[in-house]
Amino acid sequence: MRTFDTEDVNVIVGGIALTGFAEGSFVKAERNEDNFTEYVGAKGEVAVSESNDRTGEITVTLESTSPSVIYLTDLANRKGVNAIVPVQIVDLNQNAIQVGGSECRVRKPATYEADKEISEREFVFFVADLQFK
Repeated sequence: MRTFDTEDVNVIVGGIALTGFAEGSFVKAERNEDNFTEYVGAKGEVAVSESNDRTGEITVTLESTSPSVIYLTDLANRKGVNAIVPVQIVDLNQNAIQVGGSECRVRKPATYEADKEISEREFVFFVADLQFK
């Protein structure tokens, strides 16, 4: 029997482990392009063009009350080399899967929303060198 525990999924941004994740899907990573593009000729011959684009995005969703919101908002407001940080997702549930990159930047501050209940804040990182290990 296999089990999954969200406590064993950690997101580390600039050496700091984020806390206060939102309910449901709280982290997602994906490449911006496919690894290859196929070409099929008139007679069915197939060729494949490899993509060297390793850029991608990591999306993190936090509770509005998370102490990490302040940290990520600060990162989003930075400019230049001070805005670039490494981001790693470490999932110890599945053979220690690691996803991330060494050159990441928060696209913009999270949308602000107030409600009678705790709302969520979504931060999207552009990743220049997204790797899945």
